[in-house]
Amino acid sequence: MKRYELSEAQWARTAPLLPGKVSDPGRSGQDNRLFVDGCLWVLRSGAHWQHLPERYGKWKTVHRRFSRWCHAGVWEKVFDAPTADRDNTCLMLDSTIVRAHQQAASGKGGPRDQSLERSRGGLTTRIHMLADTFGRPLRFRITAGQASDIAAAPGLLEGQQAKAVLVDKAYDGNDLRARIAAMSAKAVIPSKRNRDVPIPHDERAYKHRNQIERCFGRMKHFRRFATRYDRRTIHFTGFVHLAAAMIWLR
Repeated sequence: MKRYELSEAQWARTAPLLPGKVSDPGRSGQDNRLFVDGCLWVLRSGAHWQHLPERYGKWKTVHRRFSRWCHAGVWEKVFDAPTADRDNTCLMLDSTIVRAHQQAASGKGGPRDQSLERSRGGLTTRIHMLADTFGRPLRFRITAGQASDIAAAPGLLEGQQAKAVLVDKAYDGNDLRARIAAMSAKAVIPSKRNRDVPIPHDERAYKHRNQIERCFGRMKHFRRFATRYDRRTIHFTGFVHLAAAMIWLR
């Protein structure tokens, strides 16, 4: 097994989730493993698609197929499958800002509607994440860098169940607290300084929230997660889901 490639155990769990099986209509994907390994090489290395090693095939063909799978939701399916083994004792929300490379804003029409925003630090994208008790990713929302954390929270929590929801003070809002209460969950949220009457939180439980921060740290080992090189949000989201799937398959 070469660096960045799937192990036998990882491939055994991934293969049934991919299109092109013998039982599927259309052509069989006999090179599915080679193709996924090629996408992982780009994800981990952060290299241009043009620099894809020849052993994975022609880079234009691999990139075109990667794009097709993004639009078809294949990468999201590969990520969703292992999350069935989640631990919902508590859920955690957090976000991270990633810098966008200048090539992410290139091309005809520029960065229009592609979850990019320009600030003093340059172009940025924000990745919002929901994680389980062990800090493993469950859901993502990709927005422009200056989007607020709390605005993405309702969508991430929709349909979820837990005994507690752990978030930092950026999520301190009455509406979100009410939504968490409607889930029959305890809101573990430090109060903002501008609250007239601070609301106490379970400090012991809150210490567990570092699990989601550690998860972001692990995911940033994938260079195309840590820096956005993709102009289209759907391609960047595909890489986010592939990186998250690898966290579950470790």
